[in-house]
Amino acid sequence: MLVLGIILLIIGFVTGISILWTIGIVLLVVGAVLWILGAAGHAVGGRKHYW
Repeated sequence: MLVLGIILLIIGFVTGISILWTIGIVLLVVGAVLWILGAAGHAVGGRKHYW
């Protein structure tokens, strides 16, 4: 999710499409939260590790 968020941010910035920019930010935040939860040892989506 983090990589997809970064890619959408770059594409949205280059092309000027604001919806891609917004979706990229949302995916980046959600990916970061899931990554932090997984790194802290919490089960994410029924799995011990998120990745």
